[in-house]
Amino acid sequence: MPQVPDGPPDGPQPPASEAELLAFEHDHEHEHESEHERELVAHSAMKVRLARLELLAGLGRTGAGSVAHHLPAWLRRTRGESRIAVVTGVLLVVGLQWALPVDLALKPRWVLPVVAGALFVVLVIGNPHRITRETRPLRLAALLLALALSFAGAWSVVRLVWQLTHGAGPPNADQLLVSGGVLWLTNVIVFALWYWEYDRGGPAARAAARKPHPDFLFSQMTAPELTDRDWEPGFVDYLYLSFTNATAFSPTDTLPMSRWAKLAMMFQSAVSLVTVALVVSRAVNILT
Repeated sequence: MPQVPDGPPDGPQPPASEAELLAFEHDHEHEHESEHERELVAHSAMKVRLARLELLAGLGRTGAGSVAHHLPAWLRRTRGESRIAVVTGVLLVVGLQWALPVDLALKPRWVLPVVAGALFVVLVIGNPHRITRETRPLRLAALLLALALSFAGAWSVVRLVWQLTHGAGPPNADQLLVSGGVLWLTNVIVFALWYWEYDRGGPAARAAARKPHPDFLFSQMTAPELTDRDWEPGFVDYLYLSFTNATAFSPTDTLPMSRWAKLAMMFQSAVSLVTVALVVSRAVNILT
């Protein structure tokens, strides 16, 4: 039986084919490109972190230009956030109140739409397109709007909890689950509005970059090399924060940094937990 040699055969090797050479060059070029891209990403991330450190140290306002160029949008002046998303949320809360049974909704039913509409007109006059102006009347109107929506939602939740704990409430499981879902969604939007209004002083203050320290640490802030340089938190980001907090009953990918943010998220989790637990338990009791 012939022996198979262990190593390569002695003598000169046949020259590599043109296809093999092209494949070898292509592989090495791809490795160099990947390494170059990683170096660019790391370099950009380092610039962002250095610019943020200079801003926090008081050097970012020197007017040199290079620092502001590397700052992400949430740390520099921007043109302000559009009002479309938050208006949609407010209209949805008002509409959800009309979807509730009469004994759960705030009465008279026309109060909430009238108050919210009047405050909304004031806010639109002050900031017609983008939220950039900061005045005391506009700030007061924005907080009153959030307070009015919160009062209507709290009234409905308290009424539902009182009915369920006293053997009353919707007579069938379908109506109970719908009412509980409406109140849960209202809770999500209302808390998103409060987070949006108070994080770093509100939308106008964030547009002016008055406060460098965030009350909520979004994942985009911790990974600037993976985030668009023009990203800044908007109402949809706070809506996502509120939704995940109401479903997980704890922070997920966004962390509260200030004490008021921690207390607000804790209170929202408690409200959501009580609402879900009572509604589901009573619905199961009705079905069985």
